[in-house]
Formats: sequence, structure tokens, C-alpha cells
Amino acid sequence: MTTDETLGFAPEDELPVRYIDRTHAWYGALGYGNPYRYAQFTEVPFTPLGTTLNAARVSLFTTAAPFRPGKGDQSVRGPYNASAKFYEIYSGNTSQDHDLRVSHVGVQRAHLEEDSNCWFPLPALRRAAARRRIGALTARFHGIPTNRSQRHTMFVDCPQALTRCREDGADAAVLVANCPICHQTLSLVARHLEANGVPTVLIGAAKDIVETCGVPRFVFSDFPLGSAAARPFDPASQDSTMELALRMLEGAPAPRSTVQNPLRWNGSPEWRRDYLNLSVLTPADIERARRVNDMNKSAARRIREATLEPKD
Repeated sequence: MTTDETLGFAPEDELPVRYIDRTHAWYGALGYGNPYRYAQFTEVPFTPLGTTLNAARVSLFTTAAPFRPGKGDQSVRGPYNASAKFYEIYSGNTSQDHDLRVSHVGVQRAHLEEDSNCWFPLPALRRAAARRRIGALTARFHGIPTNRSQRHTMFVDCPQALTRCREDGADAAVLVANCPICHQTLSLVARHLEANGVPTVLIGAAKDIVETCGVPRFVFSDFPLGSAAARPFDPASQDSTMELALRMLEGAPAPRSTVQNPLRWNGSPEWRRDYLNLSVLTPADIERARRVNDMNKSAARRIREATLEPKD
């Protein structure tokens, strides 16, 4: 029996994935210099909830993309599809059902689930409103684009997010992240909302990215990217994860408050090992990955420039 077994320690491969290290190593191996600088702050804004939760209007923020016919394969197991991404904030009616997909390059599609409740917990928030756990949902939810440009996120998307929150009369906001850059994007949005008087809680799976950026309240689910809000086809896990987030809105004592979801992932355990794992790739695999990445970047750049170009 090993020392770890004697002491009851968890195996090394069950520790939270260090996404910053993995992404830096991955893109370095693909030949890209100048590693991406993830957002990092010392000070974190914090706004206490200004009313009881059962009287609060709660807004939902997502990075998931609406399904768009004619934009190619957007299925869970399909390849990354840059044309399915969006580059400007959109809003949707919370009283209606929506088909939102995870269209992000940094998510393992082999470990992405078919259940959208894993990444878009609108039904869980509706149930919270129905049992008067929250006062109400705002009339709209909001989709935030995952621009790699921190400047664009901070100076364009964050102010727009705040404007929409205020238009909706939101007393608080729940934000749910998917890919690594999604976690940074929504961390920046949470910081901006909080600095302007809107309490927030972020639900995510990339602990290192969120805590490096620094947010007021964070529910960490040690699940694959794209499944931070629930285990697949498990309504109890949807409600218990949302309840953790709501309790954080009520009772977090200070900024940088993190609570870990006690649920364990019930799917394949190989997602930790598989994520951007260079050790299982041959030089030919890495070269192929470089070509695919270059293609994806070019396609995304064309769409982004067409979407974000100044309009007369």
C-alpha cells in the first residue's frame, strides 16, 4: 500500500485542472510565442445584496451561443465551428425556452454533454423563482461574447452588460462560464457589475482563471468545461448547484469568496487527463492541431471583423 493510500489522499490526477498552465503549454507546443496574459487583479470590488433574496430580481448571463440554422454543424460532438460564435452581446426572453450551444475552441467536445442545463441553467432559476427562493427572474437573460481582447471586453462589453442589467431592474446577477476565455470574460463582467452596485456570483469550472482574475463570489464545480452548472440529466444537481450560488449572493462575507460544489462528476473520469494533453500526441498530431488552429483563427477573425466593424 502506498503512502497516499494509507493516508487516504486523493490521486494527483483528481486535483483541479490548471487551465492556465495547460493552455500556455499547448499553444507553446503549437509554435505560438508570447503566451496569453490572463487577467489578474489585486483588488476585487464587492457589493452586498441590497434586499432579501426572495424579493430580488436576478439576471442570468451566459457565454453560450444561440443555435443558428445554416451555420454548419453545431452539435455537441461536432468539430469546433467558428461561424457559430457571436461577437456582440445579445439578449433573450427568460419566459421562453432557448436552444443555446457551446461554441468555444477551448472546450473538449468529447466530454461535452447533450444536456444544455449543464451550461445554461435558466430552468433552475425559473424553479427558484417559482418556489419564491428569488423574487423573480429579469425579463431577459444576456449572452456575452468571449472576445480574447480584454480591452474590448472591459471597455465595450462590460458597460453594455451593466446597461442591460439596469434596464431590467436587476438586483443581482448569476453568470455561468464555459471555456477558459469564457471564465476570464465573465470574471471581468462580474467585476464591472459589482463595482457599479450589482451583486454577482459566477458559476464555473476553471478555478485558476477565475481566482487569478479575482471575483466577488465564485461557485467552483470540479466538472469538465461546459458543465459547470450541473451534472447531465440530473435535475437535483441543477437545483443544488444553483442553490449554492444563491447562498453565496446572500451570505458571502467578502470578495474572493469561493465555495466548491460538493458533487463529483459522474461521467468519464478521463476529461482531466485529456484536456490539451501534449504527452499523448505525436509530432504529426501537434502539426495537425496547429493547422486546424490557424484555420479556426482565420475564420474567427473574418467573422469578428465583419461583425464589429464600424457602422455608418
